[in-house]
Amino acid sequence: MSVVRKQRDVLSVEWIKLELIRTAYSTRGGLFAAMDPRAVLGWYLMLALAPWFTHNLTTVGCLFLLGALSVAFARVGPLVLGLFVIGLGFELVYLVLAATVFGGDFTTFVALTEVTAKIGVVSLASLAAFVSLDPEKLSDALLALRCPPTIAFAVSYGYRMMPILVEEFSTVMEGYRLRQLPPAKPGLFGWRHLAHWGTLVVKAFYPIFLNTAKSVRTTVEALEARGFTFATIDGRGRKIRIAGLRYGWLDLGVVLATAALVAASFAAGETWPIHRV
Repeated sequence: MSVVRKQRDVLSVEWIKLELIRTAYSTRGGLFAAMDPRAVLGWYLMLALAPWFTHNLTTVGCLFLLGALSVAFARVGPLVLGLFVIGLGFELVYLVLAATVFGGDFTTFVALTEVTAKIGVVSLASLAAFVSLDPEKLSDALLALRCPPTIAFAVSYGYRMMPILVEEFSTVMEGYRLRQLPPAKPGLFGWRHLAHWGTLVVKAFYPIFLNTAKSVRTTVEALEARGFTFATIDGRGRKIRIAGLRYGWLDLGVVLATAALVAASFAAGETWPIHRV
């Protein structure tokens, strides 16, 4: 009974909401959360671009392992990591079916797997980097890299809107659940319950966006009252925002270690080459 209750707690909307908030605001800590955000972005670009310079499956496999190790150091939450694993599993099933249905052979499967593995490396690097950056750090890093202030603010604001959207979704869904009875019989494989939940999700879209639009208007008015537009024009605002950014020995060590591991992956590919046929 306790095991079933724990599973229901894990799969609840409240747990999903908390996981999204932890992911957006980087509350789990980890190696990259302690680094300068500019160094994290540089590390991400290095690992995300590396697999596209080779067709050697040995090198791609080593880079995939490096990405998986980075995810472990970043302490990625179970929700995001689980979605990645499920998506990767479905992608492999799709590759097998595509190679079989369209008359392909093992070489076709290997060729398609190479592209999937490269996308997997980029996805793992994205998980490790952006889960470790809260909205303020990411916005400050973009400003420090001479990104337009409006874009930097839009990225930060998008992160901050995520908990509001999840909260609105939870509130609207609970309201619909209180007003509508669930199906009396689940049906084969519970399809009636799935159809009921799908209908509620579709109905919840309009109230969610309406309430979010009201929140956006309030936020814009508050920002304008505090001089946000002038702060994006005056260079002193940018200097104040990025004054706390500092490169440290941890940043240098992680970037150099990753560069060495990427070079070792390419060297391993030359030593034990497995190329696409």
